[in-house]
Amino acid sequence: MKTALTIAGSDSSGGAGIQADLKTMTAHGVYGMSAITALTAQNTTGVQGIQEATPEFLAQQLDCVFTDIRPDAVKIGMVSSAALIKVIAQKLRQYQAEKIVVDPVMVATSGAKLISEDAVAALKAQLLPLAAVLTPNIPEAEVLAGMPIRSPEDMAAAARKISEAYGCAVLCKGGHQLNDANDLLWRNGEGKWFEGRRIANPNTHGTGCTLSSAIAANLAKGYSLDEAVQRAKAYISGALGAMLDLGKGSGPMNHMFALRGEFVED
Repeated sequence: MKTALTIAGSDSSGGAGIQADLKTMTAHGVYGMSAITALTAQNTTGVQGIQEATPEFLAQQLDCVFTDIRPDAVKIGMVSSAALIKVIAQKLRQYQAEKIVVDPVMVATSGAKLISEDAVAALKAQLLPLAAVLTPNIPEAEVLAGMPIRSPEDMAAAARKISEAYGCAVLCKGGHQLNDANDLLWRNGEGKWFEGRRIANPNTHGTGCTLSSAIAANLAKGYSLDEAVQRAKAYISGALGAMLDLGKGSGPMNHMFALRGEFVED
């Protein structure tokens, strides 16, 4: 069985963060592991509290994973402090981790900054150059590229700038009222569009976490980056299309929409 590690925060409501990541990896037939960067008290209506892991404890978690069950791929989600980012980068270099997918969670859909300026600087300097692929949304791509994005042409220009700056592939995600569900993968000086199916489902909690975890799971299984992105987008469409409706806010997707068997079905 192939293995994957998620380095991210915990979502107590189960729709995003490591919970979404582990569900996604399991749904892809990959053994998922986690190193938790922060505990959050949250649900579909918002985040009520955050308790960050110490750098020392995060390092212990990563040591335990890499020295026992080596991950075939790594997904990195929200890391809110420069100290934690430095530990992650150090450990990934120490263990020569491969197939690293970074979801650079920095900006909320509302445009609000989610991490501090020194954390953004540490992310750019230490973590992004280690990635095989980055998966920024439009606001995050604007921060990384240092330019506004108002059109598909802007998406291409921003993805090119980010790819050249950090020496990795970039999946610039559509949405945010731009280009709907169409994403642009830029690498080696060329871009490729992946068209997505627009699904009228207001319950989109955890879509970014899920997409990046699905890409990591597919990379762990040996798929090419193009194939991994295509399969991840198909998985997202299925999870959204199942129209799960839980909670009082923007609810989670159905990560197990494709699971069948005596222990799943009634």
